[in-house]
Amino acid sequence: MNPAAAANQKEEFKLKDTKPQLGERWPHGGMRGGGGWISSERATSTYDLVEQMFYLYVRVVKAKDLPTNPVTGNIDPYVEVKLGNYKGKTQHFEKKTNPEWNQVFAFSKEKLQSSILEVFVRDREMVGRDDYVGKVIFDMNEVPTRVPPDSPLAPQWYRLEHRRGDSKVKGEVMLAVWMGTQADEAFPEAWHTDAASVQGEGVFNIRSKVYVSPKLWYLRVNVIEAQDVEPHDRSQLPQAFVKAQVGNQILKTKLCPQKTINPMWNEDLIFVAAEPFEEQLYLTVENKVTSAKDEVMGRLILPLHDFERRLDHRPVHSKWCNLEKFGFGALEGDKRHELKFSSRVHLRVCLEGAYHVLDESTMYISDQRPTARQLWKNPIGILEVGILSAQGLQPMKTKDGRGTTDAYCVAKYGQKWVRTRTIMESFNPKWNEQYTWEVYDPCTVITLGVFDNCHLGGSEKPASGSGGKNDSRIGKVRIRLSTLETDRIYTNSYPLLVLQTSGLKKMGELQLAVRFTCLSLANMIYLYWHPLLPKMHYLHPFTVNQLDSLRYQAMNIVAVRLGRAEPPLRKEVVEYMLDVDSHMWSMRRSKANFFRIVSLFSGVLAMSKWLGDVCHWKNPVTSILVHVLFFILICYPELILPTIFLYMFLIGIWNYRFRPRHPPHMDTKLSWAEVVHPDELDEEFDTFPTSKAQDVVRMRYDRLRSVAGRIQTVVGDMATQGERFLALLSWRDPRATSLFVIFCLIAAVALYVTPFKIMALVAGLFWLRHPRFRSKLPSVPSNFFRRLPSRADSML
Repeated sequence: MNPAAAANQKEEFKLKDTKPQLGERWPHGGMRGGGGWISSERATSTYDLVEQMFYLYVRVVKAKDLPTNPVTGNIDPYVEVKLGNYKGKTQHFEKKTNPEWNQVFAFSKEKLQSSILEVFVRDREMVGRDDYVGKVIFDMNEVPTRVPPDSPLAPQWYRLEHRRGDSKVKGEVMLAVWMGTQADEAFPEAWHTDAASVQGEGVFNIRSKVYVSPKLWYLRVNVIEAQDVEPHDRSQLPQAFVKAQVGNQILKTKLCPQKTINPMWNEDLIFVAAEPFEEQLYLTVENKVTSAKDEVMGRLILPLHDFERRLDHRPVHSKWCNLEKFGFGALEGDKRHELKFSSRVHLRVCLEGAYHVLDESTMYISDQRPTARQLWKNPIGILEVGILSAQGLQPMKTKDGRGTTDAYCVAKYGQKWVRTRTIMESFNPKWNEQYTWEVYDPCTVITLGVFDNCHLGGSEKPASGSGGKNDSRIGKVRIRLSTLETDRIYTNSYPLLVLQTSGLKKMGELQLAVRFTCLSLANMIYLYWHPLLPKMHYLHPFTVNQLDSLRYQAMNIVAVRLGRAEPPLRKEVVEYMLDVDSHMWSMRRSKANFFRIVSLFSGVLAMSKWLGDVCHWKNPVTSILVHVLFFILICYPELILPTIFLYMFLIGIWNYRFRPRHPPHMDTKLSWAEVVHPDELDEEFDTFPTSKAQDVVRMRYDRLRSVAGRIQTVVGDMATQGERFLALLSWRDPRATSLFVIFCLIAAVALYVTPFKIMALVAGLFWLRHPRFRSKLPSVPSNFFRRLPSRADSML
């Protein structure tokens, strides 16, 4: 790629400023009156972060006294609303002269092709054309304009006209027709002209919806002990363990160290459960007969809603539960009641309400509130997001031989998910939908993703590599709220960047308007001094492995529950929004994280380079000034800390002029996405476990071994330096330790006799000495330290 093309591509990957016409604007002649355009400044407006979109609304309520077919003696009525080339139809009712539809149709003003609105009532016929019953005609110039929060327009009865319009016919239809915007209450459930080509159940998959994540709990099962467990072979004592299952989650305790009929474990098993509780706790006590065989000695089934809900770290009462004997056949069920005693297990079970159940990566967390609502604090702010439009989207599938995209946007913050309506067959869809969230912590992230809807009931075929009938990913945007200034509207166009096996690709741009409003500045500042997660995460923390497993289970539960909504928020969408694969190995991510660490030390390296230049007198004036400052600090040591903090204060004030003006966005250079090798990308998108050929896996394994070998060498060198430091006093090298011990004695006497200021002055002057008094050979302490022994000699 030539330099000009590379520079142009980098510009394409950057955030751009936009200037959309936000807020409510009404044309002359509307019901609000006035001349020209009226800009609404009402604080109560719920659509002041989107561009105004005008729609013609037609509400078909019901009909009465419809004439029956003279041949069949009945009527199967439905209504057809026609505006130019656009037609919308209600459902039909069989043999009903007084049907009720209560259905709304919305026609975009931008696509109006006629000045006449026609509403037809027809009789559905099984064979042949549907019969004409009557019609109502509206002149578009006479349609009133409705402005929320005005009450809905009252529907009216209209007499049906003959086909030629010269006379009335029997029957009436109740209609309401008005001009409104997307702020209208009828907008979400209305039939849109964009959806004219959608078939069957696909109609439900294009509407905008708000979803709420299920309420998640951690279920803590403390398995203490069991008594009187009996194996099938009573001549052998059992080596017991407990297996517990909640839904698809299965956990086991460790084996009891001794073979006994009264085993003890005292082990915690942690599960994720969602309200309403649909699963039960299945618990079995099993005997490890051989390494490949386990036998069940007893089982227990407990409903989750019976367990105590704990809101702090106070202990929960334990209880003994009788185990149901396992192994009786269907014909021997009565024998269970004949047993004189029963095995039992000692449990302490509770639902943890003081934890936050993590269902997303902690790097992009959007909510830290504990499960129990009683522990929630008041919100500190309001987040408003206007999802305006997308520009330049790529074709995601083919329909009738041409590329097309049916795009919708999903936003997730806290427990609230929103999904915009699907805009059909458009590479530049305009949604102009606004949503609001309560903010409980500013150090959180809102995630927005754009997807292609592949569940519209048509004959679309996915583009190559888009994954069949799954909704295809178009791109994702993350915005951290703490990087936003309060009460400011950010209007930006975010690049939608996706890594594919072929490399980095820009799929389009997403235009957003974002405003973060602070409700209490004192509460917001108060939060910065408190832990990010609820205190139980620190008083009784989980292990890293537990957190990873629990997060995966929580994500699965959220995906299943949201997939049961109507329209469903599908599993592939939820997984992409929650970054389910963020923990998987990637050579690209490893390089990116390595260079992030290197960049952290760039300031330290720059400072050490500057000090080296001062010591070598590269700039004599600077070296002299440093000597003067050093003498001042030696004479007045109480100025050292104030000088450091004052210097940091001045740096912060100076950097305020260059503060970021835009929210952060996906950085391709930081992500190491621009120069990634194709094979590394192919490895990143590989399944787990791998599905590649054996020679490819062998090559990647060898490459991973070479990288790990370098890391191993660096870690070994770090260990060597630490062991040399310990060897100073360990007498591993008796001569070196003798020299160091004598040096310590002399230094102790010298430091006791000599004032500290004199010692610091001498050491500083020696360190800042002129190059004429320096040797190119390593210093004496360095030579001594490198000669010390380490334990590397003992490594095999």
